[in-house]
Parts: sequence; structure tokens; C-alpha cells
Amino acid sequence: NLVAWARPYLADKRKMYQLVDPRLELNYSLKAVQKVSQLAYNCLSRDSKSRPTMDEVVKVLTPLQDLNDLAILSYHSRLSQQGKRKKKSEGVQQRANVSSKSIRDSPLNTGKQRYR
Repeated sequence: NLVAWARPYLADKRKMYQLVDPRLELNYSLKAVQKVSQLAYNCLSRDSKSRPTMDEVVKVLTPLQDLNDLAILSYHSRLSQQGKRKKKSEGVQQRANVSSKSIRDSPLNTGKQRYR
């Protein structure tokens, strides 16, 4: 039974993240996960009168879209920064390799120096 399986994950803030699709790759707001988990937990209430109405569900979910948009922007910004740092370090390595090759191939090189 899916409800019986999900309820313990939704009730525990440390476990609720195990319900998040790993394909999202941290591309979500932690606050949104907490709010959606709480909402889902409330929807699973055994007492039907304690469950939220669809209007209440919409009121909770609508502002979360903005949080997720911010999380996506933040995620892509982090990836962009990582890519820039990687390119920069690759460029430094390429320049170092070119410098070593230039010295090694120089007509002034007597062969006594060891260059990679």
C-alpha cells in the first residue's frame, strides 16, 4: 500500500528527501520539499475532515513554484560557476604545457634541462 509506505517518510524531516526524484539532482528548493511533504502528509490523514480542500492545496502549491524557479536558477548558476572554474584551470594547464614544449623545442635548449 503506497500510503502506508509513504507516511513514515513524510512524517520525518530527515527521511522526506528520500522521496524526491534523484533525477532532479538537487535542482529544487528544500523549503518546497518540506512544504509539499507536509501537504502530502495532511492529504493522507485518516480523518477525511482533517484533509485539506483543493483550494487549500492550490494555496500551498502556487507560491512553491517561485521557490522552485529560484532553486533552478541557483542550481544553473552553480553549474555555470563550476564550468568557468574548470575552463580556467584547464586553460592554465594548457598554457603550462605550451610553455614546457616551447622551452623543450627551443634551439637554445642544450638538452641538459629536464622538461615534461
